[in-house]
Amino acid sequence: MSGSGGYQTSVGTVPAPGVAGDFSDANPRQVLDAGPGGLIAGAAGVTVGRFAWASYASIDADNAPATVNNSGSGVPSGFVGRAQQGLNTVYLQDASMLIPQGFAVVLFTRGGFFVVNDGTTQALVGMKAYANLTNGKVSFAPAGTPGSASVTGSIATATASITGSLNGNVLTVSAVGSGTIVPGAFLSGTVGGSGVIAGTQIVSQLSGGTVGGVGTYALSIPEQFVTSGALTLNYGVLTVSAVSSGTVGVGGAVTGTGVGTAGTVITGLGTGTGSTGTYYVNNSQTAGSEALTIGTTVETVFFAASSGLPGELVKINNYITA
Repeated sequence: MSGSGGYQTSVGTVPAPGVAGDFSDANPRQVLDAGPGGLIAGAAGVTVGRFAWASYASIDADNAPATVNNSGSGVPSGFVGRAQQGLNTVYLQDASMLIPQGFAVVLFTRGGFFVVNDGTTQALVGMKAYANLTNGKVSFAPAGTPGSASVTGSIATATASITGSLNGNVLTVSAVGSGTIVPGAFLSGTVGGSGVIAGTQIVSQLSGGTVGGVGTYALSIPEQFVTSGALTLNYGVLTVSAVSSGTVGVGGAVTGTGVGTAGTVITGLGTGTGSTGTYYVNNSQTAGSEALTIGTTVETVFFAASSGLPGELVKINNYITA
C-alpha cells in the first residue's frame, strides 16, 4: 500500500486489483466524440477516476476545445479513465491523479473501470453508479434514488443592468450599472436592431479584476454579434436558512412546493459554501421560505459490477442491467 503522498510504504500479501480509473475488463469501451485535442482540463484541473462534465461555452465559435471539470449539473459527460496522465506539479510530490489545467482529457462514455466507493453504503452488483455534482466522486444506490440535501430556504428575483457587446460566445462588459453578473443568469436586450438570442446564459467569467464586474464572460450560445449597448441579466438568489441533511452545492436542482420554474439549478455561490447562506440560481422567481430538496448526486449509465464497502475499489460498467 502507499502513504498519503502516494509513495509505497508497505507490501500487502494480496496486491490491489487496480487503481481508480484503470480498465477493469477488456470489453469494448467508448469515448466522448470530441476529436484530437477536443477536451482540456478546466481551471481547477481534472481528477482521474471520477466523473466529469464538458463545457462547450468557454471556447471559440467552432465548439472546440471544450473545458472539462469534475463538477457540473445534469448527467456527466463521461468518466475520466487512467492513462498515467496525472502530473506531479507539487515540490517533492511522488504521485498525482490530477490532470492540470489546459492538458488533454479523454472522457469515456462506456466501458469497464475501477472506481473508489465514496458513498456511505456498500456497493452491490447491479446498483447504479451516481456522480457527485460537486466533485465527480462515485457512490452507489438502487436506480432512481439520487442523493439530495434537505434545507429550508427561499428564492428572490435579482437583476443586473450592464453595458456590453457580444462577439461569438463572449460578452464584453464595459460598465455595470446595477447588480452583479453571476453564472447561470439569463442575458437579454436589443442594440441597434440586433438582439441577444433567447435563452442565452452566463457560463463563467473569463477576465476582469472584480468578480461579477467589468470584464469578459463566456456565454452558453455562440455565434452572436451585438454592438455595445444596454443589456439586462435576470436570475434568482436562494437563501438557505437551515440545513437538515446533506450539503448544498453548485449544480444541484432545486425543488419544492413554491419553486414554480422547472429546471431551477444552483449555478454559483453567494455567501453559502455548502450550508446556510445565499446561492445563485438560474431561474428568476419568487418563492417564500419552505422545505426544499437540492440534488447532490446524479444517476449515470454505469452499474456496479462488483461489491465494495465505502473506501474500497469497485468495478463499474454499462453492461449489467439487473
